Amino acid sequence: MNKKLVVSLSPHTYGKDSVTRIMYDVLIALVPAFLVSIYMFGFGALRVTLIAIFSSVLFEYLIQKFMLKVKPTINDGSAIITGLLLAFNVPSNLPWWMIIVGSFVAIGIAKMSFGGLGNNPFNPALVGRVFLFVSFPVAMTSWPVPIVTRFKLIDAVTSATPLSIVKEGLKNNIAASELASKLPSYADLFFGNLGGCIGEVSALALLLGGIYLIYRKVISWHIPVAMIGAVALFSGILWGLNPEKYMDPMFQILTGGVFLGAIFMATDMVTSPMTPKGMIIFGILIGLITVVIRVFGAYPEGVSFAILIMNAFVPLIDKFCKPQKYGVVKVKNG
Repeated sequence: MNKKLVVSLSPHTYGKDSVTRIMYDVLIALVPAFLVSIYMFGFGALRVTLIAIFSSVLFEYLIQKFMLKVKPTINDGSAIITGLLLAFNVPSNLPWWMIIVGSFVAIGIAKMSFGGLGNNPFNPALVGRVFLFVSFPVAMTSWPVPIVTRFKLIDAVTSATPLSIVKEGLKNNIAASELASKLPSYADLFFGNLGGCIGEVSALALLLGGIYLIYRKVISWHIPVAMIGAVALFSGILWGLNPEKYMDPMFQILTGGVFLGAIFMATDMVTSPMTPKGMIIFGILIGLITVVIRVFGAYPEGVSFAILIMNAFVPLIDKFCKPQKYGVVKVKNG
């Protein structure tokens, strides 16, 4: 009995995963969308991204250092991710001070006021984005024309997004078939040749990032497939009922922030369900709410609102989908 038994708290084994590795994998996955944003919107996209990342990291450092009195954790990459995703959710000509305000709301209110990474119930970048959207609606819906404005900054020429064109046209009783001539082709929608937030325009770039994250096992397929499938299904039902009043499913999934939200926002580990069954329910309901807001709501886009609404239901979904404990047998009454 020369060997001593060591008793310690869990975890008793360690894997390769760490917060830092996961965060930098997400950064790598966002590179294709970032490169497309630079190609489409030029200096404006670079300016927005640098300001959002720098201000997010700075706010997290200052709050942890001087308010919470804890060791700053800015090296884990989470603040960089928040800043980058916030930048991806705004237009490239947004004034610099609005970006800083959005970063403060995302880091200071949505993340650090709940205790920091792992404790926030809502996606910080989306909270910052929605705050900017309801506070500065004109600036947040002034979309620079891609490519032709990439060497201009604040005074860039702006245009409507496909979703805005459709929303306004259908409100004025213009048939969907007539609106088709004013919209980008499916190829432009897929590759990203359209106005919009800098990180959401290219479905192809976001899809490449999603494949990388699934390959690296940072995310699973459940939420992206359930959400995109739900948007296609529910918009397809409406389109089947009246194709002159509702847009087709392909248009709905390729426009707005469906791919960005499904792959990079709804899959946030902290604010999404833990089980595959819960993830599928979560993704389906986000897709349903997105279609409802787009078709029947006042706003042309609904992905951000849908994800934040479903963030609030995550504890309930986890409780409903909680797996049965190993070895426990359910007792039948009577």
